[in-house]
Amino acid sequence: MVIGDWQLVGAPNARDLGGLDGVDGRKVRAGRLIRTPALGRLTDEDLPVLAKLGPACVVDLRDGAEIALAPTDRLAGEPRVVHLPVHDPEHPVFTYVSAVLVGHDLDAYAELARQGTAGAMAEIYRWFVTGESARVNFGAAVRLAASPDNLPLLYHCSAGKDRTGWLTVILLTALGVDEAAIRAEYLRNNALTDGLRAVIIEAMRRRQPTLDVDAVLPVLEVRAAYLDAGYQEVRRVHGSFDAYLRDGLGLTDDVIEALRAHLLE
Repeated sequence: MVIGDWQLVGAPNARDLGGLDGVDGRKVRAGRLIRTPALGRLTDEDLPVLAKLGPACVVDLRDGAEIALAPTDRLAGEPRVVHLPVHDPEHPVFTYVSAVLVGHDLDAYAELARQGTAGAMAEIYRWFVTGESARVNFGAAVRLAASPDNLPLLYHCSAGKDRTGWLTVILLTALGVDEAAIRAEYLRNNALTDGLRAVIIEAMRRRQPTLDVDAVLPVLEVRAAYLDAGYQEVRRVHGSFDAYLRDGLGLTDDVIEALRAHLLE
């Protein structure tokens, strides 16, 4: 999958956020913010591409248990690696998603499927707004992005779509990108990972011939309803996204100003 003028075969939904229109018509600088899935499946051919991207800092939003079960991230150069886990073991969908991605047996997650995985995913996005580790570590990630010492900043979770997606929403909103453009950027994931989803589902069918694909797809996709759930929770708890940035994530005006100074043209 070609993304701009570079590609990561082992991370098909990786992309540069450069070029989006931010506050006062200033564009997000190319090569400063890079969102990816976990990097453990990068190919040998991907490593020179990653080296050219040259991330100074890699933010990993996964929990330690997720990291232990997954292939080790393949990195180029010597970027600073910061672990900021956004995870709640009380939400079984986190475990379910990890199981899907690393190919573990899924029998134990049948109850979640019966409850409705789409609803569970929407609940996770609401938790992104209110959960303690989400608030603390999403805020910490933005503060890292506001420092030129950490740029280019590459950030990822497991699949690079939900935690990575919501952090992207936070960053782009703070930079003044409008909601329609943010939504379009978020939904790009499905087209970029179409082939990967097919491979995952086929592998799961081989292990479980009675697999309910309709129960699995909500975990493998992003959906507008998930994003809506996050936005609605922001409005319910904080009234506005600006208040969420300030009161929910603890971001000061100085941090927002620094973020814009270093990430907008």
